[in-house]
Amino acid sequence: MAEETKKAEELTLKERDPQKFLEEFDWHNYEEGIDEIEDSRLEEFEKLVEENFVDTLDNEVVEGEVVHMTDREAIIDINAKSEGVISLNEFRYNPDLKVGDKVDVLIDVREDASGQLILSHRKARVIKAWERVNVAHDEGTIVNGYVKCRTKGGMIVDVFGIEAFLPGSQIDVKPIRDYDAYVGKTMEFKVVKINHEYKNVVVSHKALIEADIEEQKREIIGQLEKGQVLEGVVKNITSYGVFVDLGGVDGLVHITDLSWSRINHPNEIVELDQTLNVVILDFDEDKTRIQLGLKQLKPHPWDALDENIKVGDKVKGKVVVIADYGAFIEVSEGVEGLIHVSEMSWSTHLRSAQDFVNVGDEIEAVILTLDREDRKMSLGIKQLTPDPWTDITAKYPVGSKHTGVVRNFTNFGVFVELEEGIDGLIYISDLSWTKKIKHPSEFTNIGDKLDVVVLELDVEGRKLSLGHKQTTENPWDKYQDEFAVGTKHTATISDIVDKGATIEFNDDITAFVPNRHLEKEDGSKLQKGETAEVQIIEFNKDFKKVVASHAAIHKEEEAKIVREAAAKQAAAEAEAKPTLGDANAKLQELKDRMEGK
Repeated sequence: MAEETKKAEELTLKERDPQKFLEEFDWHNYEEGIDEIEDSRLEEFEKLVEENFVDTLDNEVVEGEVVHMTDREAIIDINAKSEGVISLNEFRYNPDLKVGDKVDVLIDVREDASGQLILSHRKARVIKAWERVNVAHDEGTIVNGYVKCRTKGGMIVDVFGIEAFLPGSQIDVKPIRDYDAYVGKTMEFKVVKINHEYKNVVVSHKALIEADIEEQKREIIGQLEKGQVLEGVVKNITSYGVFVDLGGVDGLVHITDLSWSRINHPNEIVELDQTLNVVILDFDEDKTRIQLGLKQLKPHPWDALDENIKVGDKVKGKVVVIADYGAFIEVSEGVEGLIHVSEMSWSTHLRSAQDFVNVGDEIEAVILTLDREDRKMSLGIKQLTPDPWTDITAKYPVGSKHTGVVRNFTNFGVFVELEEGIDGLIYISDLSWTKKIKHPSEFTNIGDKLDVVVLELDVEGRKLSLGHKQTTENPWDKYQDEFAVGTKHTATISDIVDKGATIEFNDDITAFVPNRHLEKEDGSKLQKGETAEVQIIEFNKDFKKVVASHAAIHKEEEAKIVREAAAKQAAAEAEAKPTLGDANAKLQELKDRMEGK
């Protein structure tokens, strides 16, 4: 009877307050077998447990309530068979945690040795954070993040407790030069990429403002017109120009459009973040490339050039550019003139402009041409000194002797500079009386000093004909008597050559002996190194030709030829002595032959 009454009370309690019934159920008596429970009632009990207590499966985040706190732990009620425990270390971010607070927890260990649930708030936060990050990524919502520190290529941002990567290119729409200025700031971001495999999150602050900028950009581009003046901020400086932010739209000021004067680099004119006015020069059909100008806001320097300046005036300026053909001189801001290398010196030998001026030099010049319409000016500096050809006839009359410097070679002669702007030519035939010269480099070198005599002077053509051999006496004049036809000499055969042999009488005279004139009395011929007596059978001073014969010494026929030649030469000399004019005529004839005339 008592047992039936007890069952009825339990049944009533179960129906009236299932939660209390479950809490007061005596598990110990049931497990020890003290209280017997029917199978049907046990099934009802298990059903009530399933309906009224949480399922303590792993990796499930549930909400719990702090019911008690110790110095080291927080006791959390998650409506399970038993209460759970979480270390207070997991709540260091929340030092104000108190009894009654609701917290997210994850069942880390179902029950320890004492039957206590071990919970984790930190793991629950991570799981919840990833859920929020995924939702923000899928829905494109804005999240707040705390910039923790710099890293390679960007920043580390705390988003919901997860460390996300913020690339440097995604911080702002303009280049960032000081990353450290963002550390410690809380900013808004969009989640742009999630790598679930590596648990990586990429966020962007730039994406939030790009939409607004695009709207502003469309509005600005729609209003662009050539010649329009806008205010902008220098966004970037390169070697070829400056990028200017016009309020969401970038334009380029090319280096040539920064200043009317020449500059080496744009940073000579502008600096980063500088605010300036620019004019729109051009843009493409889509208005994606905008060409801007800065110098166009000022009048063209040529328009402001003094109207009284004219050809022949002297001007001062600075050398700004040097080329092989000349130098550009800035006579006033944005106004340049060219000094051609030929206008730097009276010398006819063109040299590099760097031989006369250097970049940065302040020089004076004379205006040679001035074209205001085409904005061109040519200058000269040699005009500041007198033209050396003005009194050339007084300084360098024909026959006068001078010393010059070898400046250049040609196949037919040597150019010698007597002074700056005065050059003369020595024909190869006028270099030496005795030497046969094939090229001037065999006789002299560039830079050598040579004594010369003025042979001819052409003032209008600005040409001087010079001679070097004329500075000394012609040795062939004295040899004319010493080696006259018929004279006899004892000499040694120097060399056997084609069709004969040669005899060197001295440094100047080398005679030729034809083969048949090498014959000795015994019928043999003279050989190299043999010494014998010879007779001169031909002497030509003009062509420096001497012919000798050994056979004439002992053969009557050859001797007769020598006598006849000597008689003819004597008759010619008696008939007419050569004059200086004749000599000059012969020289001119030789020169004409050499020049192909």
